[in-house]
Amino acid sequence: MRNVDLSNLGIRVFGIAAIALGVIGLISGDFAAVWQPVPAGYPYRTILAYGMAVSLLVGGIAVQTRQTVLIGAVLLVALYFISTLMWVPRVIAAPEKIGEWAGVAELLSLTMAGVVVYAQASNATRSQWIFIARTVFAFCVLLFGAAHFSAVKETAAMVPTWLPPNQRFWAIATGVGDVLAGMAIMIGVQAKLATRLLTVMFASFSVFVWLPMLLNKPTDHFVWAGNAITFAMLSAAWVIADSYSTRSNR
Repeated sequence: MRNVDLSNLGIRVFGIAAIALGVIGLISGDFAAVWQPVPAGYPYRTILAYGMAVSLLVGGIAVQTRQTVLIGAVLLVALYFISTLMWVPRVIAAPEKIGEWAGVAELLSLTMAGVVVYAQASNATRSQWIFIARTVFAFCVLLFGAAHFSAVKETAAMVPTWLPPNQRFWAIATGVGDVLAGMAIMIGVQAKLATRLLTVMFASFSVFVWLPMLLNKPTDHFVWAGNAITFAMLSAAWVIADSYSTRSNR
């Protein structure tokens, strides 16, 4: 495990995001709203929700130390990938709905960030795994952009009314940002800059959208989950960005 560089803050933030999701799951006794990977009425759903929450906590804590980072990465990859698969029936049932594809992309992007953390903590086939993870992550980001464009009205409604020039502008601009970042990562042109800017953009979602909502509705599970998920997406972009910092990973 000597190759992992825990001075890269992305790994630590990635773990903290998993811890946040775990804490919210334990408090609510449910899966994070917005995602809801397990349908209502599923056998032992509450037990599964608590199990998921505890596992996220364990994985998030484990990636914080050099001795356990590999175990934590494997656990988080497994959790996020299983959650990704839970979205597949929804995509099959309504393939025309881009929102379902975006749900897959959110969890798959977290899975890919976990793969990068694993690759950096492992001595085997490091560069190959990182390349694959970046490519899949880029595809996910392109889907985020498509989701923005397919729901401009809904996206604009989440933008603060006081933010100039107007809500629709930012709904479209962030979609363009997703597409440009996805393309840059995919083709490998200014990819590090693109992922850094993507991280900043996700952070702006927290600052301008989700944190104000939390102040207005401090007991709303949906709002807490939205904050945690946005933070998780930020952490995934940060991990991908940090993967370009080491020469051997380029």
